[in-house]
Amino acid sequence: MTARTILPGIGHNSSIAVGTGFRKYAWKRARKELISARVPLEIVRIRVRRAQELGLAYPQYASILLGSGRDITGFLFTVGGLQLRLRRQLEIPDHVRAKFGALQRVDRLVLSPHGEAADAFREELEAVTATTISAAAPEPDSTASWGAARDAVLALLKPLKLPRDAVVMVGADGHDDDWAGAAHLAGFIASQDFFRPQTP
Repeated sequence: MTARTILPGIGHNSSIAVGTGFRKYAWKRARKELISARVPLEIVRIRVRRAQELGLAYPQYASILLGSGRDITGFLFTVGGLQLRLRRQLEIPDHVRAKFGALQRVDRLVLSPHGEAADAFREELEAVTATTISAAAPEPDSTASWGAARDAVLALLKPLKLPRDAVVMVGADGHDDDWAGAAHLAGFIASQDFFRPQTP
């Protein structure tokens, strides 16, 4: 049994690649006639208006229209196509900022996102929170072994000579809890619990 080519239905302006024999010949001939034929002035005006709607010069639009046989119905943009410069600015909830700044007689330590420079992250976080942070280090990779996670956390404590059993980790997900356990810290508190507004 041979594979049968499924052709578009009536009214579909299929491309030259679709079909064989007479269909291919007819498509080529129609396109040639369209390119060489004089287009009525009103059609040109409609196409010029459409090109303006799309933000294209008329020759660009006409070339695409003749090449595809159909109007443009969408644009797919890339980052490079939009000439974007990706920027990230830290944002922190007001109640978290307030509690973070209100901590007293305790070192504030932070783990920066994996792959981001810890010192730059610390400086940005200090600017956003208007609070001094004692030290920062990159967080362990999410696929890090137990030993690698332990070493990453303890490397943050070592310069300050902080004992591991005097440090509590405040974190968000399962990885954070695992890191606290690997380093044998004093404990782990989920962020939503630590920063939950206190009721009088």
